[in-house]
Amino acid sequence: MKFDKEGNTSYFEKKKTELYQELGLQARDLRFQHLMSITTRNNRIIMRMEFLKAVITPEFLLILDYRNLNLEHWLFNELASQLAGEGQLVTYSLPFEFRAIEAILQYWISKLQGRLNTLQPQILETLEALVDPKLLSVDRSKLHILLQNGKSLSELETDLKVFKETILEILDEEELIEELCLTKWTDPRVFEESTSGIDHAEEMELLLENYYRQAEDLANEARELRVLIDDSESIIFINLDSHRNVMMRLNLQLTMGTFSLSLFGLIGVAFGMNLESSLEEVPAILKKTQPAAGRMEIKGELKAETFGLSRSTLTNH
Repeated sequence: MKFDKEGNTSYFEKKKTELYQELGLQARDLRFQHLMSITTRNNRIIMRMEFLKAVITPEFLLILDYRNLNLEHWLFNELASQLAGEGQLVTYSLPFEFRAIEAILQYWISKLQGRLNTLQPQILETLEALVDPKLLSVDRSKLHILLQNGKSLSELETDLKVFKETILEILDEEELIEELCLTKWTDPRVFEESTSGIDHAEEMELLLENYYRQAEDLANEARELRVLIDDSESIIFINLDSHRNVMMRLNLQLTMGTFSLSLFGLIGVAFGMNLESSLEEVPAILKKTQPAAGRMEIKGELKAETFGLSRSTLTNH
């Protein structure tokens, strides 16, 4: 898919060998060995942002393998107008390669921003449900959602890191920044303007620094989410330990209560049994119990005699 300076679009299919010859590149230049890279070859800028592969020249932008669901909306609805100067690009007054680079960087940053905007509310909502101190147990489904979101956040952090490193490699080398200014080396008028007036290398550096800062801001937000997840995990474990301690204390109290009841029952049984005592061996107690026993014996005899007399009387009658 080809875009010219006016935003006109054309489609074509070519063999790789023909494309190499037309662009003046070697086969190795379009192998795209890295997931993300910005390089220059033979006054051509070769960019790759994962599934987005592009070749930029001073006259046109070429998107390779554009039949991708992630690219169609941007390619057909936004890119052409941006390259024609109708979009909100800050480089609309600069040569074509500036607009092409900015459009691609802007698209990729918006993709990363969109991923973060999707993850952030999901993570916050899940964490709010998990750290509730009133919960006695953890919802496994919420933990599964948090695990998946954590993995997605790690992937986003990796993509942001690679994006930043790719731009930083260029910012650290002034020669690479100069090489990205294609029109400066092909148009004498532009070269003179860049030398005496607007320095295109400085404009390119400012452009790259702008998107580096945006990526850094996104990385900081992602890092804050990561810290929040780690802190929430600690809170979840503390809540679970607290509830576990309460249950253990209740269990201990129930065990002690059961033991006390069992002990009191054993004492009652022991007192109710006919057990031998050493009291009968004490002489003083024995002397006190003998008169009482004698009185009980006399009372028993009197009752027996009375009962006998009554019986004889009844017989005589």
